[in-house]
Amino acid sequence: RFRIAGCSDSDGEEMYALDGEEKWYADFINKKGVEPQPSFIDHISYVEGTYESAEANQQTCRQNLQLSAKAMK
Repeated sequence: RFRIAGCSDSDGEEMYALDGEEKWYADFINKKGVEPQPSFIDHISYVEGTYESAEANQQTCRQNLQLSAKAMK
């Protein structure tokens, strides 16, 4: 299992993958989680609240980014 999470002042990313294949990502523009899995596999769903957790993680990431920028000045 693999997770990527990060942010900038204007953008963010949160994605989960398994065996090199993307299984879920947060679409912050459309405010929803996306499960881009092909139709020929057994569908893997993430628990309810995964998108909301990703949004909360972005808030924390941006706060940490601001604190880091302030500390480096």
